[in-house]
Amino acid sequence: MSQDPTAQAAKVTATEDTTLQRSFGMKEAVTITVGNVIGVGLFTTGAQIVGTMGSSVIIATFIAMIISVYPAKLYGEMGAALPFAGGTYKYAQLGLGKPAGVLAGWNFIASLIAVTSGEALAFAFYFKTLFRAFGIELPVSDMVLASIPIILFIITNVRGTEMTGRLQNGFMFFFWGVAIIWFLTMIPNINMPSYVVLPAAMQSTSPWGFIGMVAMIWWCFAGFETCCAMGEEIKYPQINLPRALRLSPYIVFAVNAIFQWFLIGIVPADKIGMIATADAPFAVGMQAAGILGIPMALLAAGIAFGGDFSTLNSSIAVPPRYLFAMAREGSMPKFFAKLHPKYKTPYVAILVLGILSLVLTKYDIKFVAEVSLFADLFYYVIGIAAALGLRIRHPELNRPYKAPFIKAGVPVSIIIYVVMMTQLSTYALISGVIWCAIGLIIYYICRAKYGEMEDVKLNDVVLREEIPSPEEKTRMDKEYKLWGTIVLIACIIAITLYVIPFIF
Repeated sequence: MSQDPTAQAAKVTATEDTTLQRSFGMKEAVTITVGNVIGVGLFTTGAQIVGTMGSSVIIATFIAMIISVYPAKLYGEMGAALPFAGGTYKYAQLGLGKPAGVLAGWNFIASLIAVTSGEALAFAFYFKTLFRAFGIELPVSDMVLASIPIILFIITNVRGTEMTGRLQNGFMFFFWGVAIIWFLTMIPNINMPSYVVLPAAMQSTSPWGFIGMVAMIWWCFAGFETCCAMGEEIKYPQINLPRALRLSPYIVFAVNAIFQWFLIGIVPADKIGMIATADAPFAVGMQAAGILGIPMALLAAGIAFGGDFSTLNSSIAVPPRYLFAMAREGSMPKFFAKLHPKYKTPYVAILVLGILSLVLTKYDIKFVAEVSLFADLFYYVIGIAAALGLRIRHPELNRPYKAPFIKAGVPVSIIIYVVMMTQLSTYALISGVIWCAIGLIIYYICRAKYGEMEDVKLNDVVLREEIPSPEEKTRMDKEYKLWGTIVLIACIIAITLYVIPFIF
């Protein structure tokens, strides 16, 4: 029996009235993702790998990009088909089942709690560097300094998303403005011979050790699917999300490779090993090269108040939304679904996760990075598997974009990510397993208390597809082509920078 057109129209209207406004295009989908990804990994653990690998770090960075490209295509398929589904949490629910969805959301939360702590510690390191550039040593512990921005961003996030968005834009503009100036001032300090000399540590590195370094570099790419979480706010998501996800891994590669190139070039070849264990590798590298004063202060300010703050702002904002959604559905205790009476933000979730981030700041940043890396890899394994699960469970789902070779690509990608997980420390692996067990225990307790959740239906997460006008589609195609050209040129420049010293 066909449904009454009036009732059907009412259902569509009611559903659309409860969704967010689509105001972001492909450009915003890219910048939101890249702004969230480029931060603590690049300026701490990722830069430390340069101290071990020297110029051969480009190989690890290239491999990290390659193993991100296909999963990004899978997320492009899921994001385009389910732009209202709430990221991997919902993809896994539909494709693999409710427990898998909970594990995905739970590990996403764990990852960004750790990222928040790591980013706050990075802020502390580079904030101190800002003063060291002028010979001043701040008598304040890293933990205390790291706690200050976490508390500040907890307050701003409780007060509302509008303030969060304004701050994010300001931090990103500040970071890129300072970065460009720093690049220009560093060019005269580049030493070409540094690129052809590999550190002694690299010469004795085993294949498994190399895989471990690739894993730490890959942490700089983790989050390449961030725009999927914003699917409800992106215009024409069936077109813009796959395009943004095609571009993001290459943009992250170019940015990481270029920053790494400058770090290698300014540090004397016989001192490059110093940054392998440095809390603030870029600052230590500049100090080893005798570059102090304004240039070092410029770098420290850009990283601390631009790169670190932009990632802190988003990493404190996003996880509470996942916890809120899980609590609202009864997968987590429902008090996490409480909204602030004035600001209408999930303030309980924000406060609890913020406190957990504060606790983690007492640990070494390498351990924090490994905790985050385990959660990231586990989360992506579930997300990658969900893409195949959705193909099997829901073949009827409209897929504006389809990732190629999914039956081979999914298992290969899962194997690669699991192999990277094996290179983490035993403590990080045990912590990750315990975290997963806690999540499942809480889920089953909540299910017993609140009752069985209703099955997620595709009709609840898929709305009417947006179709751009011919003129709008032409404009979108031109924008995508322009972005693709710029990204291609950036990647070619990044690779060429590493090749030139070996030619001349």
